[in-house]
Amino acid sequence: MRSRSNSGVKLDNYAKLVQKSILKFQDPVTGLFSASKEQPHAWVRDNVYSIQAIWGLALAYKKQADLDEDKAKAYELEQNVVKCMRSLLLCMIRQAHKVELFKASQLPKDSLHAKYCRRTLGCVVGDDEWGHLQLDATGLYLLMLAQMTASGLKIIYNLDEVAFVQNLVFYISMAYRTPDYGIWERGDKTNHGVPELNASSVGMCKAALEAIDELNLFGPAGGPQSVIHVTPDEKALCKVILESMLPRESTSKEIDAGLLSVISYPAFAVSDPALVELTKKVIVEKLQGRYGCSRFLRDGYKTACEDPSRLHYEAAELKVFENVECEWPVFWTFFILDGLIHKNRAQADEYMEALDELLIHEDGLRYVPELFTVPKDKVEAEKANPHSQDRTPTGKLPHLWGQSLYILGKLIWEGYLDPGEIDPLNRRFATHPKPDIVVQVVLMAEEKLFQTMLKEKLDLDVETEAELAPIQVRPARTLSEAYSSLGRNKKLKLSGRPDYQLGILGTCKVYRIRGDTYLFTPKIMDQRSFYVCLDTDMLIDMLVTELQYLVSTWKSLGRPLLLVPVHRGMLTEDGNEFKPSLITTVKKLQSGYLSGVRIVLGSLSKFLSTSCVTRLTFLDCEDVNSEELRRKLTKPASELKSKRLRQLSECVEDSEVKSSISSPATSETKRQLSDTLTSLPNFKHKTNLTKKFDFGRKLTRQKSIDESKLRQAVQERKTNTENVTLVNMSALEAESSALLEILRKTDRLYEQSELLMKICAEKGLDWKVKLDGKNEVKVTELIEEIYNSAADKLDWLVIRQMSSLTEKKVVGLSQSVTDLLVRQKQVTVGFPRTSQEITITRPVSDEELHQMISEAFSDDKEISVLAQEIIMYLGMFIRSSPRLFNDLLRLRIGLIIQVMASELALHFNCVGEVATEYLMRLSPFETKQVLFNILSGKEFGMMRNVSRSTKYGGQLSVIGGSRRDRSLFDSIKIQLKHRSSGLLTPSGFPGGGGRGSIRNLSSSSFDTSELLLAPPPSPKPGSTAIDVDKSQSSGHKRGLWLRRRRIDGAMNRVPQNFYSRIWHLLEKCNGLIIGGHTIPGYLTKEMTAEELKFALHVENVFNHIPQPEYRQLLVETLIVLAMISDSTKVHFLPQNIDVSHLLDFGNNLFIEKEISDGGSELLLQRDTNTKICLEFYDCAPSGPHGTMTFISSAVARSLAHLLPATVNDCLVS
Repeated sequence: MRSRSNSGVKLDNYAKLVQKSILKFQDPVTGLFSASKEQPHAWVRDNVYSIQAIWGLALAYKKQADLDEDKAKAYELEQNVVKCMRSLLLCMIRQAHKVELFKASQLPKDSLHAKYCRRTLGCVVGDDEWGHLQLDATGLYLLMLAQMTASGLKIIYNLDEVAFVQNLVFYISMAYRTPDYGIWERGDKTNHGVPELNASSVGMCKAALEAIDELNLFGPAGGPQSVIHVTPDEKALCKVILESMLPRESTSKEIDAGLLSVISYPAFAVSDPALVELTKKVIVEKLQGRYGCSRFLRDGYKTACEDPSRLHYEAAELKVFENVECEWPVFWTFFILDGLIHKNRAQADEYMEALDELLIHEDGLRYVPELFTVPKDKVEAEKANPHSQDRTPTGKLPHLWGQSLYILGKLIWEGYLDPGEIDPLNRRFATHPKPDIVVQVVLMAEEKLFQTMLKEKLDLDVETEAELAPIQVRPARTLSEAYSSLGRNKKLKLSGRPDYQLGILGTCKVYRIRGDTYLFTPKIMDQRSFYVCLDTDMLIDMLVTELQYLVSTWKSLGRPLLLVPVHRGMLTEDGNEFKPSLITTVKKLQSGYLSGVRIVLGSLSKFLSTSCVTRLTFLDCEDVNSEELRRKLTKPASELKSKRLRQLSECVEDSEVKSSISSPATSETKRQLSDTLTSLPNFKHKTNLTKKFDFGRKLTRQKSIDESKLRQAVQERKTNTENVTLVNMSALEAESSALLEILRKTDRLYEQSELLMKICAEKGLDWKVKLDGKNEVKVTELIEEIYNSAADKLDWLVIRQMSSLTEKKVVGLSQSVTDLLVRQKQVTVGFPRTSQEITITRPVSDEELHQMISEAFSDDKEISVLAQEIIMYLGMFIRSSPRLFNDLLRLRIGLIIQVMASELALHFNCVGEVATEYLMRLSPFETKQVLFNILSGKEFGMMRNVSRSTKYGGQLSVIGGSRRDRSLFDSIKIQLKHRSSGLLTPSGFPGGGGRGSIRNLSSSSFDTSELLLAPPPSPKPGSTAIDVDKSQSSGHKRGLWLRRRRIDGAMNRVPQNFYSRIWHLLEKCNGLIIGGHTIPGYLTKEMTAEELKFALHVENVFNHIPQPEYRQLLVETLIVLAMISDSTKVHFLPQNIDVSHLLDFGNNLFIEKEISDGGSELLLQRDTNTKICLEFYDCAPSGPHGTMTFISSAVARSLAHLLPATVNDCLVS
């Protein structure tokens, strides 16, 4: 026998170690591992980690082979790996039906099992007897399947298995929005079976999706049918969500050592090196000890304080485990691998040396123990002085997971393996800098006219769709339908890819399908979806946001290619010019930059060679029906429907169409309108603003038609002797018929919409009517006709009304909610202090979300449509400008809508109903700007854009808060005073349809007698204008601090570190009473100071406060209390502190001070709901007359008997 080299001998020693510490636990039949022979449970995650050392040793033998025996040993080790991976596959493939269910539901009961029987590959516990939903385990399996296949192993044998793996990709593709039980199988750390969104699960699934994309599971010998496909949008969503969560693990875990597997080997899921270092630093600072790392803070598993008779922990029990959490050596193996792979030898040597001291020596071999625990008799000493006591090893020996990674690290440390051999897909280079992304943009004219106009106006050559042939252009929804065939398998009863819309990353590729080339327009350009795409300004704004998202997430080979169609909706209303916003955007595209994004504008033929090209090879399969595929890829024909209301209205005599149900306006109303225009506020002079908008009431809109006149018209028609059919009808049927007759005779768009809403409320959408006495039509067809007419005229109120009737939905709205939730923001829908307000605490599907919104705003469907808009805009803002959401934790959509209406009421000096009408008439882009101003705290004005005024009425516009903008606003008001008949439509608001509806409208048909505006409130008896003016002069802009508090309260904004300071305050008192609700002090025993769960509990109490400005004063009061509790001289306040009482006391001190200074009765009037002085709301926080001054005095006087003589060098008096 030939002599062996030194390296061969050392490998034999490692083979002996692997055999006795790992392989001896492998089942000889199935190849699965269990932790012990007594318990035949085989966990998916543990098995994949356990074979890491076997796979690494096989690679080392192949590399260092001296003899044929070495090659044979390598083959044997490889087969051990293949056997284990295939058995895990067989375990999961037996539950293919659960994969199919989970794709639609994402419910824990439908998930794959986390562990199986080592001997039979069957289930060991029931669906509801274990926290089976562990997406990180499935993600880890797919990741290592990809890496091992790329290294040369053949694990997948046939196309049925390929189809199942493809469906496993679908199974984990929603990880970014699916709460699970996580890497420790617990979910919430109290172990009550509550799943959470875990960063470790999202990261592992992201890595798996990236690794397996475009991988041929049959290896080099495979064909196109064995290639796995992953859409880029799903990978990008996981990336964005993961990086927004780190270094936090979940709601209940502020940090988790399991994240080491995400930021380093094996996932390498984070591309931002600063975020990787930050996460690593937090783990070391908060979790590392002398024997390894704790899993997470207050982890009670196997500690001496834990009650082993139960799995869960009581609410206040977690405090017991603080500073005595078990320490796990396995986490040091991640640090070793991280150092070796990234060539940080010092880190690797440090942790290797530390780990060697912890190994247990038995029979001449070294074993990695599972964990080290503090003995029971040393617990108190360890709590008093953390990391001071010696710990004892406990748990499994060896810990297979840790043992395997330790051996793998030793193989690399001694040079038997290179990092690239265990990472053939090169995921370790994730943090390396990438080249800048250049977006290729192609404009496509939908009509020849637009092509000519672009050439004449901008000297830009564009092509029409016909000129792009043979390349075919389709909408994004067509691409989603084509992908639905991916992964379909009749044998396993797998339906293929769920019907998820593809985003900008998916549509910016060139696709080859059965020999043809296809391009797809972005989904935001699809006019069949939500109505916001009808607004060109909004469309351009969304396009810019999508471009910024595109360049930050693009990872594919080749440049992205964005196809932008130019359509008729981008023209001005006269049809002769493009809208200015489009012209400006095209000029920026020509310059090469758009909002910081590098752009190349050109023709399609120029870009094809540099674009990213994807071949949908799965559509070449014989199982894909050619006729079905052709139908999916066929461009849908436009539907031309007859306009029944227009046809009928044209048959009616002019005398008949004169409506008598519009809201009238007398000459007195006109005079009030003129006065209102003259006195539109410039923010320096305001009346008492809280009287203008009542946050305790539901938001209602002033109707466009006079209800009393409508009832009178209905009664006249019911009692008309000529209407014989009405006499014999029931009251409800007669009223419906009368409404229908009025609908038939009116030609005003806003009246038609209001009447249809009443008819739908009584009869439903399926009611059939005979408008011409012959043909029956459904009400839904009339709604669609009015919607189309309103869309032509951009009457946003009518558009929103009709959208609410047909329940139009924002496609992908759940993604906007997910974007907010995973950034630790909760969302509520519904109005405050109503039973319908619903808190969204976890990502939900589009259907479930729309159902929640409908229930929350069941009393007003129009508001439910607006709520969808607000959620969509918030999602856009948090993606593009996350700083706007600093110190925000909960976003209450109903309250945000209320504060938006209150802002309009403030600037137009009108009541809430009128302000709500203004809000509903804003275009989507203007609505988004109002929301942005509220988020950013900027002042703004509202004006009618004269340049955009048409015969259909004026348009509200948002202008900035600068002095120049306000001067412009003042000049516009003067112009509007002389054009009062053009400011308001028949419903009393800008942007309406006037008399124009389905019938053409002439500019002379506007009837000024239909103007309506509520008169301004009268001054209090006995007060004069001078008194009011004096009451509004207090050294600062009137209303400034009230507005600031109102906005911050509506947005739930709090100061930095507010919740952690409240946590420390609770440590020094029994509890806090806020608005009659208590935050108990024992919460500090259950939750940590930085725990998101604690912050949410505090917010739940604040949710009971309906007035946003009052909420902010309570926050200021808590800050004063927290400042006192920060003092080392304050030990404990043995009582519940009533925060509301302290605020009331401070308010009374303020009133006493103002009375002594000669304040008038008008100045000191109180809010009827909270009894707080209205002037107190508008005081600055600091200064001698500031709110904090009086609140501090109230705290000092109320708690003087509990406080020391001085606090922070201040005398308590």
